[in-house]
Amino acid sequence: MIVLRDDDMATFTGRPSVVTIGIFDGLHRGHQRIISKARALAEQRGALLTVVTFDPHPAWVLASERAPALLATLDQRLEGLEQLRVDQVRVVTFDRALASESAVTFIERVLEHQLHTIDVVVGEDFRFGNDRVGDVALLEVEGARRGFGVVPSPIHGTPARWSSTAVRRALREDDLALANDILGRPFTVRAGVVHGDGRGADLGYPTANLDLAIHQQIPHAGIYAGAVRTAPASWWPAAISVGTRPQFYDDGALLVEVHIPGLDTDLYDAQLDVSFLTRLRGEQTFNDVDALVTQIGRDVEQTVEIFEKFSPTASALLE
Repeated sequence: MIVLRDDDMATFTGRPSVVTIGIFDGLHRGHQRIISKARALAEQRGALLTVVTFDPHPAWVLASERAPALLATLDQRLEGLEQLRVDQVRVVTFDRALASESAVTFIERVLEHQLHTIDVVVGEDFRFGNDRVGDVALLEVEGARRGFGVVPSPIHGTPARWSSTAVRRALREDDLALANDILGRPFTVRAGVVHGDGRGADLGYPTANLDLAIHQQIPHAGIYAGAVRTAPASWWPAAISVGTRPQFYDDGALLVEVHIPGLDTDLYDAQLDVSFLTRLRGEQTFNDVDALVTQIGRDVEQTVEIFEKFSPTASALLE
């Protein structure tokens, strides 16, 4: 898959493209349907399937105080798009200058001149350009002028439509099953491993402490059965704690810690993909540390049992 950034476009010349446009945060099932439709059209037309996406997320540039937490890193998005057999991705740097660009200018600059667009496939509610005045109707008018077609894609999902917002809401509201259903695979966080205070090791269950990006969405506090890998290594079972460790701290920092039974290696500074499979229980405070250790042992046993039914293909994107 070709990844095209701003600096690549001065000398870029490519084949005609069928294009779809969006943030694609999380690459949920709605995104996958749109990309699948665009891929079928590209194959029919003998064109490249090109995704236009933006980095950073526009909301973090325009209104950071109201911006949504993110479901995935840009690298995760790009890897997911490659799994979906996208031919090339145009990563557009989003800044104040781009935010002030009109929808018509964006169409002319990116779709017409850079990507030689012959068809555009977008969701029915797609908006773009300065003040978000661009929509499907504007694309259709400009497409008629510039020689490309426009294919609106219906909004899927029942009872509510599939969206990144719906995934975030489900994660915040303690509904991991719904979040994973909308995504079509387990929700997965990518983060580095940093040194913690060694509390898990003292209890006999050492943990990898995740260094989360400040914009990263995480599930509701609790204990989860999951799976972990250091890409592209094999998957391992992972007992995951999201919370403040109330057994030891009255006002602790929110942490994501991962115990990986059976894996005995130094993970400091490694990048982990941590997938959340099932919520086991909420955070609890126990009568004593021995009771906590006993419960952790049960959590790990459950995690291993659940992981035995996990297949890496379950974390793959839908076709």
